Amino acid sequence: MHVIALSEATADMVDLVGGKAAGLGELIRRGERVPEGFCVTAEAHRLGVIPTAEVVDAYERLGAGPVAVRSSATAEDLPDASFAGQQDTVLNVTGTEALIAAIEKCWESLHTDRATAYRDARQIDHQTVRMAVVVQRMITPTVAGVLFTANPLTGRRDEMAVDAAPGLGTTVVDGAATVDHYVLDGVERDDTGCLTSAHLADLRETGERLQAHFGCPQDVEWAIDADGVRWLLQSRPITSLFPVPPDTGKPLPRVYLEFGHVQGMLQPVTPMGMSTLRTQIAAMLAALGVRVEIVDIGGRLYGDLTDLARDPSARKRLVKLLAVDFGPRAQTVMQHVLADPRFAPTRGGTRRGGAQGAASLRTAGRAVVGILRALARPEAARIRMFEAIEQMRVRSVAPADLRTAADRLRFVQAQDGDDSADAIMWPIVAGMLAAALPTSLLKGLATPDEIHTVLGGMPHNVTIDMDLALWRLAQGADDHRQLLLDNPPAELAARYLRGTLPDIGMAAFLDVYGHRGVAEVDLGVPRWAEDPTPVFAAVANYLRVTDPQQGPDQRFQRAAIAAEAALAEVVTRSRRRRPVRGTVAGFLLRRARSLAGLREAGKFAGLYPLRETRRQLLLIGADLHDAGLLDQPDDIMFLTLDEVHSAVHQGVDPRGTVTSRREVHWRELRRRTVPVALLSDGTDVETVLPPAPTGDGTLTGVGASAGRVTGPARVVHDPATAHVEPGDVLVTATTDPGWTPLFLTAAALVTETGAIMAHGPTVAREYGIPAVICVPDATRTISTGQLVTVDGGTGTITVH
Repeated sequence: MHVIALSEATADMVDLVGGKAAGLGELIRRGERVPEGFCVTAEAHRLGVIPTAEVVDAYERLGAGPVAVRSSATAEDLPDASFAGQQDTVLNVTGTEALIAAIEKCWESLHTDRATAYRDARQIDHQTVRMAVVVQRMITPTVAGVLFTANPLTGRRDEMAVDAAPGLGTTVVDGAATVDHYVLDGVERDDTGCLTSAHLADLRETGERLQAHFGCPQDVEWAIDADGVRWLLQSRPITSLFPVPPDTGKPLPRVYLEFGHVQGMLQPVTPMGMSTLRTQIAAMLAALGVRVEIVDIGGRLYGDLTDLARDPSARKRLVKLLAVDFGPRAQTVMQHVLADPRFAPTRGGTRRGGAQGAASLRTAGRAVVGILRALARPEAARIRMFEAIEQMRVRSVAPADLRTAADRLRFVQAQDGDDSADAIMWPIVAGMLAAALPTSLLKGLATPDEIHTVLGGMPHNVTIDMDLALWRLAQGADDHRQLLLDNPPAELAARYLRGTLPDIGMAAFLDVYGHRGVAEVDLGVPRWAEDPTPVFAAVANYLRVTDPQQGPDQRFQRAAIAAEAALAEVVTRSRRRRPVRGTVAGFLLRRARSLAGLREAGKFAGLYPLRETRRQLLLIGADLHDAGLLDQPDDIMFLTLDEVHSAVHQGVDPRGTVTSRREVHWRELRRRTVPVALLSDGTDVETVLPPAPTGDGTLTGVGASAGRVTGPARVVHDPATAHVEPGDVLVTATTDPGWTPLFLTAAALVTETGAIMAHGPTVAREYGIPAVICVPDATRTISTGQLVTVDGGTGTITVH
């Protein structure tokens, strides 16, 4: 089948007619007004020969007048890949020779640099893509444009947006002319610009109709001819929108704050990891006396803060509480939300009493006792903590008598909280408070840079210990230097797992730290013991450090010496000028140096039971694979425990569920921007904030680690493939402990998210490297190789 009428194209024929033709065929069948036409199918493209006779016959049936010739690739107008403008359209084509030439041009546009780069960015196999071509009777519009059935700038689903201009619609989609922009929010409008209020009402009604039919927000091209007739030229999903929060059925808007970046995660969480994390985070917050529902939006962890925002008491301290782990961007959006009349405080609606109130009081009592105990005797608190962590490691190991999938599932489902939580939690909280409170106490007495310096080179940090252990491994592997530098990390990891790599001490390192990894709190993500590729990448980076003074051990030692000197100076000065405040601040800073490094220990401990749970789930997955219920063992990570139970005990086949969830997960993995906060109507709160004043091109964030460094930028999205030279400025969206080995060679750190007490800035301070966090769009604004100056004091990045 080489040529078919557009009216015959259906949604299940994408592989034959491409995305655009399939969408147009659906519109025709829905009774929408679409210019008549035909499609030269992808089968003709596969054969490499234009079916001239069939094309001429179909063209003559259209009247042989002017036509529009438009690409319709098989990977075009899809839910996660619009290919907008990536392939060619030829307008006002007249005559058979010109028509054949236009079809050839559309075929050739499949392999332009821009189309190839677009497919590469979305990891679409070039060999699988074919080009169909749509030929339609040419409409000569008086006005044309694009309708978005959701606001593409803010994400609001209750608004539509229209861009329109006189003449051909290409002036709108190509950005070649000034357009009239309209936001359709249900409010009646006067006739302005090139569209009348009647036109806008018709477009809104059309958008509602198309969105209801296709089941998702649509990007619609339209044109109005000289007779006032409105034609539809295309309807495809809007690919850029972040998923909308789940409908709660409640009339008032709700606000959701992104929680994943606290753990250095902006990538989507696997379904199995999501189910575990939601429970764990809710339990952790409940232990602190805070009740927050954790919601899955786009595979990310969002906390529903609506009740706290509307609570007269909680809202007073909400913004300050966000400073510790969530950082300035979260604080700014929450300040905006609290000023929104729709989130005005409501009395009596969200306050909790009775058993929950009593539980909160008990939690508060335990917190006071635990924090004061740690502050009074920090060394004893550290000993108790590490004893509790060791007990957790031992208890997390599954019994040896687990034989069947049902046995293993019972073990996994029986995992619950740990009675040693207080011994681990309150020293960490005490250290974080001791590090945070002096800033206000020392206002006017010490600069932020000085306080950052005092908090550098912090001892008792398990992540720092891990990084230094890896550095020592690299130093001992110098005999195998060329082997480790000349081979890709993935190949080295495969050889190590096969047992064909020389012994460089990797087994000993992974025996202690193999339960760690990037995005390690997600059960669905492999640990370093399973895939040590990132570890070998880090070792290669370390081997490039040739100056002993730039070694992380030396940098850490210098940071610790500078911290103690700064502490003595700050305490002496502040006590001389403000004796009481200076004494209290000095006490807290000394306790911070004893306890704040423990911040990483709680997560480190929690990874032990996660490792064992993952191991048992993969063994269950292997059993289900053997039974023909999973295509591969790790498919189990795209199920929930309830779904695994149904597969194990009832033989329910979950493969369809796994396939659909993998597709969604893969699509979300490619998303580079995750909103800090969302409203229930889909609004990305940051997009409606007042614009920041424009400067001289200097990027502004929040200084999180003192110092000033100039060096080449290195933008990194995946630490497993990162090549970081000594002196590079590491630029990334976010970091977690699995990223920190890269810090040992980096000269400075720039991130798009974070808080001053989060993982990345904490480790940066302890190595004495400058860090600037919360720099919007840093990974897109800065390019690898650009010379940049990072100033951790002013919180700025200058691109030279």
